[in-house]
Amino acid sequence: MKNVLIAGGLLAIGAGAGGYWYSQQATNLNSEAGALAYIPADTAVFSAQLKPFPIKAYVDSMAGSYNNLPSDAFADTDVSDPRGKFFIALFESYNEALKDGQTFVDTFGLANDIHSYFYTLGIIPVMKVEVSKADAIWAWLDNAEQKSGFSHTKQTLSGVEYRAYRLSDDSDSETADLIVAVNNGLLTITLNTSLNENSLLETALGLKPAEQPINATTLIQDSLTKHGFMEEGIGFINHQEIAKAITTKDGNLLAKHLTKLAQMDNSNELTSLRTPVCEQEFASITANWPKTVMGFDSLSINDKESSFGARMVVESNNSVLLSAYQAMSGFIPSYASNTENAVFSMAYGIDVNQLVPSLLSVWEEMLTPDYQCEPLQNVQMAMQQQNPGMVGMMTGMANGLKGIGMAVFDYKLADISRPEELESLDAIISVSADNPGALFDIAKQFSPELASVSLPADGTPVDVSHLLPLPPTTNIQPQLALKGNHLVLFNGQRAAEVSQQLASEPVANNGLLSMFIDYQQMFEPIISGIELSGEEVPQELMDLKDYRIKAQMNMAVNDQGISFGSIMTSQADNAVN
Repeated sequence: MKNVLIAGGLLAIGAGAGGYWYSQQATNLNSEAGALAYIPADTAVFSAQLKPFPIKAYVDSMAGSYNNLPSDAFADTDVSDPRGKFFIALFESYNEALKDGQTFVDTFGLANDIHSYFYTLGIIPVMKVEVSKADAIWAWLDNAEQKSGFSHTKQTLSGVEYRAYRLSDDSDSETADLIVAVNNGLLTITLNTSLNENSLLETALGLKPAEQPINATTLIQDSLTKHGFMEEGIGFINHQEIAKAITTKDGNLLAKHLTKLAQMDNSNELTSLRTPVCEQEFASITANWPKTVMGFDSLSINDKESSFGARMVVESNNSVLLSAYQAMSGFIPSYASNTENAVFSMAYGIDVNQLVPSLLSVWEEMLTPDYQCEPLQNVQMAMQQQNPGMVGMMTGMANGLKGIGMAVFDYKLADISRPEELESLDAIISVSADNPGALFDIAKQFSPELASVSLPADGTPVDVSHLLPLPPTTNIQPQLALKGNHLVLFNGQRAAEVSQQLASEPVANNGLLSMFIDYQQMFEPIISGIELSGEEVPQELMDLKDYRIKAQMNMAVNDQGISFGSIMTSQADNAVN
């Protein structure tokens, strides 16, 4: 979601990295269909916010966190090149604009709600942002020019004026310019290089439609429908077009650009890939793994709080591999996925009984095709030297294991100089399995001190304080218990309640990974501990104290592919909890 903000400050970041920056915002699929006519269907990367994005409200809700960004990030950087100074000046003014929503939209001439979008024309990135006051953009750039001594040349193409900032050196045989233009209420930022003709720049500036535009296909709607995304936004990386680009000389515009680059550098790195057999075999692979798609599951933004749920799915049509990955997925406990009252949580799900069979299925599937393409043959040869069956020797003692989880619900440090002496801790660690008691018995064989511990089958917890190297002044009494299919180690009231809930929670293969952090709750006790010790609190930590962001991520496998999900909530400083 931070890409939304950087849409306004793309020059400060994207151009400084060579222009390879993109945002997740774009035009409305219906009302702005004309803009989509300039985006080619064979674009390798595409990102679109299909409804207006409330940028002013979003910045207001995030301002408390973004105000903590370092304002002097480049203070110790010795940059003498005017180009570098230019981009640093842009970044610094961008940072300053993040203090509140009104300042941000005023600095970049934005409306309160904007459209923007990103795509590629071959290797050339194109970024567009809806602006209401073009003079603000020119003032922003002029200010950076004055601070850096870097200047532009004004040029015209088909009646549209634009600024060109020369990125290449005068001694370079090839040229590269950063292009900035405002036309019909759209700010366009792109590159113009020796690779492309003027006609490509015309398309980038919205003067010449693409020959085969994306709005003449069902690519966008199909992606939304297949993954159940909201129509607020969609993005993708097209693996098929990328494969075509590296295995053909002119299969698409990206291929043509790569061919020109290879000719300029007298490079033959793509020679082994650009053969008919490689083209065919890579096409077969990417037919099974066509795209990586990104979209929203939820989105709610106002000036007090912003929250969103997003997913990235690596699409797959390979049922054998998907079935194998799904089979090795394990159990993620509810306390790790429903994290309303946690400071931090993490859970890793793995079905140990299915791990080796699944890895063997993956291994066999990868080795089954008789590849003739040399690079693919090399990959297969490397895989043949590995034996996933050896994993079974390491997992045999963990038979029945389904997952491991942990969560911290609350903690307090008495003195930061003695972090081991916690004043309080409310936390839980759980091991989920078909028979957790059997796993505990195995653990006893490797830890003799556990031999005296007998865990009642009724779930009654046992005090194991004497088994842990805890300072005598620490106010912690960890309890160990068998709760249904879960072996739990916990301390604290909330953890005790969660352990009891686990007793009735059956294990199920529901995920691979889940993580959560509440930044404010994580760092407040650390700062309090430093203050109690009498030491000075570093400003970096004080900034994190007001970092009012909660973030969660998860990983799972479903019938559409490998899914990476994230949920983030941010509150403004003046929000009422």
